[in-house]
Amino acid sequence: MEFLLSAIRFIGIIFLVIVVFNLMIVVHEWGHFLAARWRGLKIEKFYVWFGKPLWKKTINGVEYGLGCIPAGGYVALPQMAPMDAIEGQSESREKLPPISSLDKIIVAFAGPLFSFGLACVFAVLVWYFGKPESEGNTTTEIGYVAKDSAAEKAGLLPGDVIKSIDGKPVRSFGGLVDSVRWLVVASEGETIKFDVERDGKLLPTIPVKAEKPENKDMSWWKSIFARPPLREVGILGRDTPMVASLMEDKAFNPAAIAGIKPNDLILSVDDIPLRSLPQLGDYIEAHPGQMLSLIVERNREKIPVQITPRLPDQPKEYSKPLIGVLWDMQGRRIPSHPSPVMQVGDACRTMFQTVGAVFSRKSDVSTQHLSGFIGITRVYYSLFQDKYGWLLVLWFSVVLNINLAILNLLPFPVLDGGHITMALIEAIRRRPLNFRALEVIQTACVLLLFGFMIFVSLKDTGDLFGAGQKSTQRSQKDEMKKDQDTMPKFTAPAK
Repeated sequence: MEFLLSAIRFIGIIFLVIVVFNLMIVVHEWGHFLAARWRGLKIEKFYVWFGKPLWKKTINGVEYGLGCIPAGGYVALPQMAPMDAIEGQSESREKLPPISSLDKIIVAFAGPLFSFGLACVFAVLVWYFGKPESEGNTTTEIGYVAKDSAAEKAGLLPGDVIKSIDGKPVRSFGGLVDSVRWLVVASEGETIKFDVERDGKLLPTIPVKAEKPENKDMSWWKSIFARPPLREVGILGRDTPMVASLMEDKAFNPAAIAGIKPNDLILSVDDIPLRSLPQLGDYIEAHPGQMLSLIVERNREKIPVQITPRLPDQPKEYSKPLIGVLWDMQGRRIPSHPSPVMQVGDACRTMFQTVGAVFSRKSDVSTQHLSGFIGITRVYYSLFQDKYGWLLVLWFSVVLNINLAILNLLPFPVLDGGHITMALIEAIRRRPLNFRALEVIQTACVLLLFGFMIFVSLKDTGDLFGAGQKSTQRSQKDEMKKDQDTMPKFTAPAK
């Protein structure tokens, strides 16, 4: 019965992911469709996804369909630049009158405009309903410094408040822009310059040598799916440990005996304030067999608790004493209501910073760190499993729609920006571009685009099955937040 319920839940979440993802495609293509109607263009097809149709139906002379390749969509407009590689051969192109450059620009621009509009709608919803923010994402205070890490060697300490990195002010530890995590990942010099405040005093700039996890020897086959490691310095933001649930082993349950309950916050151990979960783990490991005095916060009340960690009876692979708790990896969360302007602005800055980092020779960020349909679906699936799932999905959809709008405006043939660029060239030349040359260029660019989508999908698949490299200094919590907040996302363009 439990397996059946899990299967139903899995199918339900996948269905919601598909609905949300395809809503963005439909709205984008709807923009092209309405603009083409307005300007009097011939519309042959309206498709969600590419490839051979799984379903199709003709209504009022327009063929509506669902393709077999889940990556974007298109509106077939034979009077625009030829797109036979995606849309199929058009039989009516030769019989139709040419359209003006202005018509082409309006129709091409309408898709990104509608994506931007949908992002604004989502941003208003996030502003109204709120977005849960983890403590570790909102603070700039260091909660944990890994042993033998670059940060420890440079002299950074838990409790230090980071003011800027490489001269760029920070406003949060995690997140899309102006965050500690992103500025470390996207840094370009051999050393990363930290300006920190300690005990209320601003210290001289601390240079931290950038480090990357060592690449383990792997076969060429696994290297296809693995992503290159990114820079890190070995720090986590302040995040008070929070109990998600207790271990099910009734014979081993020190936490249950001590009276610890789900949603409890562990504020201190033996009068030492706790700034992170790894700090508590290190303390337990350093005091084996000893009774610990915890201060627990429950419903804003502070409760003293005595507990003795021990090794569980089962399973045998545990080598360190535990207290019998399963931790909430998102930690304490506080609802925030960022303005729509702030959300859209941050999403735009994220895209431009990502593109800049990818094309920078000094940055470790490359196309191998981008994600496609599989990676985005994975993030959506993870968000839907959260108790605040819909709120997080709305927020992430703001980012994805801005992503879709900006990517499609790039002046690359096949994309909307390519259509706009070619229309501008036509307007300057005062005559249409050579049709056969356009056909060759468009077909070549379609092949390049699909090749790139396959490339990032292989990396997404590697993430799904654990082919990527992970540092021993990076906690599970950091991995989860990296996937949702730091890693750039590539949305399959819709023509």
